[in-house]
Amino acid sequence: MATVLPTTMDVSTKAVDTPINPPKDLDAGALFVLKSKGSWLHCGYHLTTSIVAPVLLSLPFAMALLGWVAGVMWLALAAVVTFYSYNLLSLVLEHHAKLGHRHLRFRDMATHILGPGWGRYFVGPLQFGICYGAVIACSLLGGQSLKFIYLLCRPNGSMQLYQFIIMFGVLLLFLAQIPSFHSLRHMNLVSLVLCLAYSACAAAGSIHIGSSSKAPLKDYSLSHDRENRLFGAFNGISIIATTYASGIIPEIQATIAPPVTGKMFKGLCICYTVIIMTYFSVGISGYWAFGNGAQGSVLSNFISGDNPLLPTWFLLMTNVFTITQLAAVSVVYLQPTNEVLEGFFANPKKDPFSLRNTIPRLIFRSLTVVIGTTIAAMLPFFGDIMALFGALGCIPLDFILPMIFYNVSFKPSKKSLVFWINTTIAVVSSALAAVGAVSAVRQMVLDTKTYHLFANV
Repeated sequence: MATVLPTTMDVSTKAVDTPINPPKDLDAGALFVLKSKGSWLHCGYHLTTSIVAPVLLSLPFAMALLGWVAGVMWLALAAVVTFYSYNLLSLVLEHHAKLGHRHLRFRDMATHILGPGWGRYFVGPLQFGICYGAVIACSLLGGQSLKFIYLLCRPNGSMQLYQFIIMFGVLLLFLAQIPSFHSLRHMNLVSLVLCLAYSACAAAGSIHIGSSSKAPLKDYSLSHDRENRLFGAFNGISIIATTYASGIIPEIQATIAPPVTGKMFKGLCICYTVIIMTYFSVGISGYWAFGNGAQGSVLSNFISGDNPLLPTWFLLMTNVFTITQLAAVSVVYLQPTNEVLEGFFANPKKDPFSLRNTIPRLIFRSLTVVIGTTIAAMLPFFGDIMALFGALGCIPLDFILPMIFYNVSFKPSKKSLVFWINTTIAVVSSALAAVGAVSAVRQMVLDTKTYHLFANV
């Protein structure tokens, strides 16, 4: 039996003229935060901001844990698998929309396809933890970037990291009040340009240093200790998988004005064009320039001791680009939290900007940012925790569940190629999630000696 892999055309040719029925009795979260008014271009901006973030600056470090061949192969394979996975997720959403059930949230999708327990007790809490964790991580990275700029200007300055995290949190307090996901479309277009800008700076800086007289000795060998090499490889795999993660694909598709058929695919094409331009340039150039000396962020390699290896203005510009995009990424990942809060505390029968809805929005969104900023300031080692979250959260949401959703919704023959591709990806990803979680816990144990609250790292 001939088998055809799922594409947008395969599904969209069926029932093209079937009307998409909007969900009935929308709660305030879906009605106010997930407004379905956007185009496929806006969708591309949202997708790019949710995936292409400053965490990509860790790709040279991940490649150093894997080596040239495995690093480049996994970087390319993860791109192919996630593009395929996100396209499947979009097709499943379109399929159910044509049947009269347009799902606006990941947990609603899981509830309808797998049962209420999956949405309420697994997907919902998992997505919330990942998204809110991303906000905390962005606050930490924003504070570190501000501190980096401060030390460039005042090398002997005495300000502490937590003070810069609070400064970044103040910026988020204002941005968090932007009412809906759709309202972020212009900010996310700027975010797209910014990620191209700091990626170009990172790649150009790496190439300049790597080809200059200041270039460090290039060593591409892996650890000689078998255990460290093995766990390092799994850490590298988890880091690269996390850089491709989104976790909010259904919420992004919910911002598209119906009919949604084919629009998400176009948005994904925009996003992955940016990914190819940024991930491979930063990862390969950074690893080439610094070898296994690549640090957690390649920008840290641009300073040797207290001596900048690049002009100060260049480092300042790169960090400003990074901080500004971090703010946009933070606001995008606040949207699931905002949607839950609006669902609890807003009245869908009142105007979204009425006093009845504006005051709770202001209070609870501000409280969300304050709590996230406090956690980031208290736990500057939160990156180790996010590695565990990435293994147990990002991989299930982005690599495993889309395959299951497709197989359950479309019921492809067990003899078909698509069924076995999906099943293989789900099984292998499950194994990687388990091993990645073990590696993350091991790294946390190794780093416990440096852990203390409000550490100035």
